[in-house]
Amino acid sequence: MIEFLFLDLDDTILDFHKAERLALGKTFRSFGLEPTEEVLTRYHLINKAHWERLERKELTREEVLVGRFAALFQEFGLQVDPEACARAYENNLSIGHYFLPGAYEAVESLSKKYKLYLASNGTAKVQAGRLNSANISHYFQKIFVSQEIGANKPDILYFQRCFAEIPGFDVTKAMMVGDSLTSDILGGIQAGMKTCWVNPNGKVAPENIQPDYEIKALSELEGLLDSLL
Repeated sequence: MIEFLFLDLDDTILDFHKAERLALGKTFRSFGLEPTEEVLTRYHLINKAHWERLERKELTREEVLVGRFAALFQEFGLQVDPEACARAYENNLSIGHYFLPGAYEAVESLSKKYKLYLASNGTAKVQAGRLNSANISHYFQKIFVSQEIGANKPDILYFQRCFAEIPGFDVTKAMMVGDSLTSDILGGIQAGMKTCWVNPNGKVAPENIQPDYEIKALSELEGLLDSLL
């Protein structure tokens, strides 16, 4: 029986892609760069590669936050200060929130049956602003943001530090729920937890990262958990 639920934030509860797109558009325009589809697509790919390198401990968080913009500007031959751009983007991203369909209701309902913990690799300042705007912090027993924890998902150290702060924690009664195979699911597996992959687009998981369960949206999680009782 599951008692402890660890929920990812971005693209599990909140629509990060929408928030990212709007924040990037505002940021790029302020630096004289038009956020065309080509620019946004390249940023997305560069950003994804940088975060995956962070998960593999090949880059530091600061190298990711600034380096993704440096790589983009270099590719397009632009003379823009990547550090200033990174700061502006962080400020823009921390303002406002956009729930995925049914996610708010799911969190509210799940909090009545389970002990909820937020587990995010996001930047502390950004996540604090978005959580404050979304007004969901009170549904969680604790909020674990990697920048504050001192380790990132999927590193087992991240989860160990989270577990240490939970009274009476039992890993056999815990589940990690999130959209990222390389961060949430791999991390949960390595930490000895059950895992549930939020997979709205029906992607196929590789053989080396197999979640225990799969749902298309967080709104399906309660039904899944009820079926396990």
